[in-house]
Amino acid sequence: MQETKDNTLIETLQERGVKPTAIRLLVLQCLMDSSEALTLRQIEERLIEADRSTIFRTLTLFEQQHLIHSINDGSGSARYEYCHSHHHHAHDDRHPHFRCLQCQRTICLTEQRIPSIMLPEGYQASQINYIITGLCPDCAATKDCI
Repeated sequence: MQETKDNTLIETLQERGVKPTAIRLLVLQCLMDSSEALTLRQIEERLIEADRSTIFRTLTLFEQQHLIHSINDGSGSARYEYCHSHHHHAHDDRHPHFRCLQCQRTICLTEQRIPSIMLPEGYQASQINYIITGLCPDCAATKDCI
């Protein structure tokens, strides 16, 4: 079963033109397994066998190759999430993100789409950042009990 999982990771990297190395496979697996967007520090804590600079270079490469997208959720740390799109040039990061003010988790709301915004003539958008803040269901339930 592990061999099949490893082959899928290798194929995913190769489809995006990324040479599969041990650290790249670990970082990709970490992001694919996560139910929330992760900071560099969170990834580093989960992959104790890798150093911060190697992880950061891997994240930069993955973002350039559209394997992941980064999120500026207002917390002061970029967060990274695996892109589920199977098209090399397609971004699936044009969706809102939710950041819980209590537990600080950030999740992608992939079922929602950011509406098209008409920019004034001459303006060119390079990134869209749509963050909703509040309490996640777990934190909201805890708050009700207090």
